[in-house]
Amino acid sequence: MKALFLVALSLTSIFVIGKDEKYPVKDIPLELMENVNLVLREDHMRYTILAKDKGVFYAHLVVTILNEKGNNYASQDLGYDKLTKILQFEGHVYDANGKQIKRLRNSEINDRAAFDGFSLFSDDRIKEADLTQTTYPYTVEFEYEIEYRFLYFIPGSVFGGQKRSTQNASYQLVFPPALAPHYKSINLDVLPKKEILPTGLHSITWHLNNLKPTIAEAYRGESDLPRIMAAPTMFEYDGYSGEMNSWENYGKWNLLLNKDRGSLPEATKQKIKQLTSSAKTLEDKTKLVYEYVQNKTRYVSIQLGIGGLQPFAATTVDEVGYGDCKALSNYTVALLKEIGVKSYYTIINAGSDAAEVKKDFPSHQFNHVIVSVPNGRDTLWLECTSQTNPFGYQGKFTSDRWALLITEEGGKLVRTPKLKTEQNTQIQKAEVTIDKSGNAKAKVTTAYSGLQYENGGLHFRIAGQADDQRKWLEDNIDIPNFELGAFSFKNVKDKIPTAIVNVELTLNRLASVSGKRIFITPNLMNRSTGLPPKNENRKNPIVLKSSYVDVDSITYFVPEEIYPEFVPPAVKIDSRFGEYESSITFSQGKLLYVRRLKVKPGEFPASSYGELVDFYKNLNKADNAKLVFLSKT
Repeated sequence: MKALFLVALSLTSIFVIGKDEKYPVKDIPLELMENVNLVLREDHMRYTILAKDKGVFYAHLVVTILNEKGNNYASQDLGYDKLTKILQFEGHVYDANGKQIKRLRNSEINDRAAFDGFSLFSDDRIKEADLTQTTYPYTVEFEYEIEYRFLYFIPGSVFGGQKRSTQNASYQLVFPPALAPHYKSINLDVLPKKEILPTGLHSITWHLNNLKPTIAEAYRGESDLPRIMAAPTMFEYDGYSGEMNSWENYGKWNLLLNKDRGSLPEATKQKIKQLTSSAKTLEDKTKLVYEYVQNKTRYVSIQLGIGGLQPFAATTVDEVGYGDCKALSNYTVALLKEIGVKSYYTIINAGSDAAEVKKDFPSHQFNHVIVSVPNGRDTLWLECTSQTNPFGYQGKFTSDRWALLITEEGGKLVRTPKLKTEQNTQIQKAEVTIDKSGNAKAKVTTAYSGLQYENGGLHFRIAGQADDQRKWLEDNIDIPNFELGAFSFKNVKDKIPTAIVNVELTLNRLASVSGKRIFITPNLMNRSTGLPPKNENRKNPIVLKSSYVDVDSITYFVPEEIYPEFVPPAVKIDSRFGEYESSITFSQGKLLYVRRLKVKPGEFPASSYGELVDFYKNLNKADNAKLVFLSKT
């Protein structure tokens, strides 16, 4: 009997240990372990619509981390505010064999204010947990549930990625039929499973398995990762009800949000009328109002409840002198209305790398607000958050994308303009005096126009302090061994702005001397050196968004006893990706180097990637060609 008891006890112990073992690494298919830093063992998301003002998001994430490059998946941050409640937040850690070695305790969850570095007013908070280990591989498991006391956006899902594989994943929408959301699947050939649950709620679920890592490719357009977007059809946020079944209705909800927020103090009404009384054109009036807003206000981020979506009243901005993009745009619209200029509060997805708005999917895809002013067949676009932005200039932040005008009839989707290649220029002229030791003095004038006005953050420094401008020069002058002398910055604030930078340089050992020969690269400070990364089996089309024209004209003055022994021949390159010309002439101690590069935008077939590499190889060779002087003495 004692022996039987011991056997039973032993079997029980084995059963308990086996029960505790979860997600052993040996259960991962070998093909999912190749060229990855982590494997998503389980990646499951569910959003349940409970009412037009309430939803619950549930996530279960299990990640096997193979090396330290995957450690970012060992931590989890959950945001919340007065309209959001975290119902569940659990975590576990397992070793390579699947044995649990840690359980997340409540005392290990850090609760802090969500300080983003620029929001002055915010009620956002974050609960965060870090389960990072130092012995690899290990597996972390997070499970959490968040209640939203509003229904405005529904978290979507992106499957797969670089340097990570996915073993099992799912995305589920649960909802009462009267509140059915709309959804859009992208790069996904999996049909969803639709069913009616015992509760009477409807369910739509996508399942994916064994996704290998994607390969990063330079110069690509929209991501080709499988993705699901979802949005409510009927919703309510902090008492404001609306519909998101069309851009028109979504715009009507924004109109409701802004209702009765455009009043101005009487003194301000009189001031703005007097300020613009002598202006003859709509554009002149608009410019005066824009500059008035720039001089009177400053940008402050506001993230208080629905304040993340609703602007401060114009009277508040007028009184305190600050606001976020919503408040400052609403204030500008109110001022323009007072002088009889029609304008529109306009929501947009801003940023140089912002995702393209899916125009066939009405939903909250925006992060910024600007103002649009119809001007005959033209439109003026106003960025109201900057105190230095040139009037009418959008730049990389908001140009060439879809924006939603909030009109009296609702939302209207429009495309913001794109600058032409020939408008994005860098024109550089330099005079360089070289001595026979290879040292030189240079005076350089460069005019940066259009999108090149933003090169290296120049648009932030153009009106800054001298120390900031000096730092910009030191960071952006691509010449070894230079000493910075006198410099000046001039800001030409047109709708297509120009920054003119003058600089004097001392260039020690600009040329290398070997006996009677002096070697110099005529392209002083605009040389192409980089190459597109190797990609022998290109899959995605090549997308080139950047387009510009560079023109360099450099005059070298050399001592009389020096003459050119070898001059690189003129170069002309003509490709679907761009055009390049360079030439050198020498006469009476003066050498003139002229270079012109035009980079074209567009989408090109994947098969042309080798041609793109060749274009830059030839460009680099021409830019770095050396000229040889010979001394007579």
